Amino acid sequence: MARQERFARHEQRDEFDKVTISMNRVTKVVKGGKNMRQAALVCVGDHNGRVGLGMGKAIEAVDAINKAETAAKRNLFSVPMVGTTIPHEIVGEFGSGRVLLLPAEEGTGVIAGGPVRAVLEMAGVKDIRTKSLGSNNPINCAKATIAGLKALRTAEQIAALRGISVEAVKSLTVVDKK
Repeated sequence: MARQERFARHEQRDEFDKVTISMNRVTKVVKGGKNMRQAALVCVGDHNGRVGLGMGKAIEAVDAINKAETAAKRNLFSVPMVGTTIPHEIVGEFGSGRVLLLPAEEGTGVIAGGPVRAVLEMAGVKDIRTKSLGSNNPINCAKATIAGLKALRTAEQIAALRGISVEAVKSLTVVDKK
C-alpha cells in the first residue's frame, strides 16, 4: 500500500512541466569575504490553462531550482482563454517591465521572446502576439506577463460581475474599425 501511495505522489508531481527562465549568481559581502548563492526563476504549467511562477535562492543551483519550482506550484492560477488565445488585449506591468499581450487568430503561433514565451507556452496559449515595453530584465518581463494573465477576464465573467447578459457585454466591446 505504501508503494502505491509513493507512486501516486510521483505521478502528481509530474503533472506539471517546468522551465527555468533565468539563473543569477548573487553575492553578499560579509566580514569574512563574499557569500555566493544562486537565484533561480522557474515557471511551471500544464499547457492547459494553469501556470505559476516562482523564485528560489540557495547555495547550489539545483537546490535553487527545486525551491523555485515549489514556489511556482504554490502560485498556480488559471488563465482565461478563448479557443487558443486570450480574450482581450492587456498590458501587464511589474516594476519597470511592461508586456503588451494581444489576442491573435488561430494559426498565428506564439509571437514572443524569451521569458514571455516561456510563461505563455507553459500556460498553454497557442496563438498570441506580444511586445515587451520597458525593461528587458527576465524577472520583470516574466512577472509582468503573469500580472497581465492574472488580469484577464472573459465576457462571461464580466457579464456576471455587471449582472447583464453575455450578448450585452459583447455588443459593448465591438468597435468599428475604419
